[in-house]
Amino acid sequence: MGRGALTASDLLAACLDRIARREDAVRAWCHLDADGARAAARVLDGRGTQDADPGQPLFGLPVGVKDIIETHDLPTAYGSAAYVGHQSSVDAACVAGVRAAGGMVMGKTVTTEFAYFQPGKTTNPHNPDHTPGGSSSGSAAAVADFMVPLAFGTQTGGSVIRPAAFCGVVGYKATYGALPLFGVKALSHDLDTLGMFCREVADVHLMRAALVGAPTTGDDARPRVGLCKTYEWDQADGDSQAAVLAAAKNLEAAGAQLVDVDLPAPFAELVARQKEVMAQNAARDLAFEYHNHRDRLSRHIIALIEQGLDVSYPVYQAALSAAALARQSLTEIFSTVDVLLCPSATGQAPKRGNGTGDPVFNRMWTLLGNPCVNLPGHRGATDLPVGVQAVGAMGRDEVLLSHCRWMERRIV
Repeated sequence: MGRGALTASDLLAACLDRIARREDAVRAWCHLDADGARAAARVLDGRGTQDADPGQPLFGLPVGVKDIIETHDLPTAYGSAAYVGHQSSVDAACVAGVRAAGGMVMGKTVTTEFAYFQPGKTTNPHNPDHTPGGSSSGSAAAVADFMVPLAFGTQTGGSVIRPAAFCGVVGYKATYGALPLFGVKALSHDLDTLGMFCREVADVHLMRAALVGAPTTGDDARPRVGLCKTYEWDQADGDSQAAVLAAAKNLEAAGAQLVDVDLPAPFAELVARQKEVMAQNAARDLAFEYHNHRDRLSRHIIALIEQGLDVSYPVYQAALSAAALARQSLTEIFSTVDVLLCPSATGQAPKRGNGTGDPVFNRMWTLLGNPCVNLPGHRGATDLPVGVQAVGAMGRDEVLLSHCRWMERRIV
């Protein structure tokens, strides 16, 4: 686009053509705004790339928006029967940021109900018999299937990293609180974090530039890698374990310093503590829906809310305290390594009908608030994608991304 060899309308037409050919199989979208995107593209093309504001890092790029994120011109149903046809009067802050940065909202992507476990209609683009993961199902699948170059997701348990792993794309979950959440439907105010999907790490910089004014580019940096099996390692299958170990071996061969990292004993309880916090929050954040629309909620979300009603305040406070203590330990760990390498998911995407996959390898990092990136490239026994997860120090997202740019070309 900068060279004038491609217009916004050209790129949009290619994306729409791909959607026309593949959407019946992938079912990534719950609302596609082709006409609105075409109109936005014509405006951008009329300005010409030579007139593009240098403050518009997303100039001419179509973006998918997870359907728990408000849009003033498109419906937002939160994946729930309780909100069919719901229309906000404002854009979420991240959507407003995309538009201000020259991006085009392509449409709303399928989410699980309130970003929890009730599956949507989306299939895995590599094999429609398998799940794309959740809750950011449509966003991960749309990017993986080349329907759109960028899409928003959110993570409360494992809703960015896990679908990115299952669909074979880059997924980035920001440090907790680092990206704006205004206009994003809450499931757990202590955990909810904005994230995104793309096909190479460099594209994350464009989205971060649009949202927080971060640099549009970053230098590749060879990291000190901590191989971190975590206390859940035995829950990873052979495919997932092999991917992490192979990535570690390849990175070391490419020149990275590799060390084994054993987490302190209190980390063993953090997956359980994340579940307590999420349930406690959900019972408060979805109180209106529970008390007014219970007949239209799935059994999954009702069970979560009722579990949360049983989490006492002292238990909730103890969970937050456990997380705070673990963060102090991580500060020392990240003084000796730059990146922790661990599984993104338990293995390949499970069959549809068996849920959206287990977020066991993501819950702890979401509770702690660390930035995480899924790096694709590995394949499992049945040729479905298997990702590896890179975890960075809290608040040092740019550092993590610079290391991931170096790592993504060397993990296989």
